[in-house]
Amino acid sequence: MRTFFKWLGIVLGSLIGLILLAVAVLYVSTNVRLNKTYSVQAEAITIPADPASIERGRHVAVIRMCTECHGSDLSGRVFLDEPVIGRIATTNLTSGKGGVGGELSDADWVRAIRHGVRPDGKPLLIMPAGEFYYLSNADLGAVIAYIKSLPPVDNQFPANEIGPLFRMAMTFMDVVILPAEVIDHTAPRPIAPEVGVTVEYGKYLAITCTGCHGAGFSGGPIPLAPPEFPPALNLTPGGELQGWTEEMFINTLRSGVTPSGHQFKNEYMPWKQIGQMTDEELKAVFLFLRSLPAQEQGNR
Repeated sequence: MRTFFKWLGIVLGSLIGLILLAVAVLYVSTNVRLNKTYSVQAEAITIPADPASIERGRHVAVIRMCTECHGSDLSGRVFLDEPVIGRIATTNLTSGKGGVGGELSDADWVRAIRHGVRPDGKPLLIMPAGEFYYLSNADLGAVIAYIKSLPPVDNQFPANEIGPLFRMAMTFMDVVILPAEVIDHTAPRPIAPEVGVTVEYGKYLAITCTGCHGAGFSGGPIPLAPPEFPPALNLTPGGELQGWTEEMFINTLRSGVTPSGHQFKNEYMPWKQIGQMTDEELKAVFLFLRSLPAQEQGNR
């Protein structure tokens, strides 16, 4: 019996040692990625100052979900607060206390929005730069102009805390947490399509939907979403939009109510933001979604 307990102690001690080693490797490897510096040459962008351009920037910031993450006044908010996952707050973009609006140069804004890189070269966390990378120079310049026009709002947050489950997601899940890692920062700029009711312009607008609905727009469980979040809908012709007309699509995104009478919750499906697209923009998105190959839900 004494020998049994001796070997049991050795086995348990070895297991604990392996677990501690794995945790140490996890923390070291994720810290290396979180603290890596990127040398990005920001593209020269014209930042307008006229009221029409600033209003265009406000419109783009809303339909591209900037206000959904950073708050309606872009002063930031607590995005995630779960003990084992972490505490993450989005940045206060204004020039108030705790904000970065008075500190960033135009080049800094370009690097942050288009490349997911902070002024010190380190990667931004869960910043959808992979989507914003495709913004036209005109739209990007208008967004920056709008942000710079914002009144200062005092909103200070403690430093982000990255928990063990978040680090595991960084290591083992197929989800982009540090967009700077996957963006080709030296590639030629993609050419944005002309504005119009076209499949190409619809695709340009709909890239904002890929964060939840996936690159293939077929939906399914959303990575890192809280457990109460429902799966994203399948937006391909094989999914929920079957039988919808253009008018039904526009009415749904204006009202948040589907043709079958289902009411979207804005915290799950931000129809209040997407519904602020113009009729022409929504028509282009619908045209693009109808052009996709039919898929079953969950392929993302």
